[in-house]
Amino acid sequence: MDPLRAQQLAAELEVDMMADMYNRMTQACHRKCVPPYYKEAELSKGESVCLDRCVAKYLEVHERMGKKLTELSLQDEELLKRMQQGSGTA
Repeated sequence: MDPLRAQQLAAELEVDMMADMYNRMTQACHRKCVPPYYKEAELSKGESVCLDRCVAKYLEVHERMGKKLTELSLQDEELLKRMQQGSGTA
């Protein structure tokens, strides 16, 4: 595959994944913090605080998971290189 095309596909995948994460976060935090039947047009102070905390936690967990997955991926790559060097196929 053309390297430029691969980079473009990777960027598109990243945008799709971020959109999916945003949609999941929005649904989860809305379900948790906003009652199903609105009493007022504006969010209450409690609802706003709940949403702020929910979004912050969601983003923090997402960042931690991304770092851990990157770390694991690098470890896998290093292990694969060592295995290839050990078998003489590098």
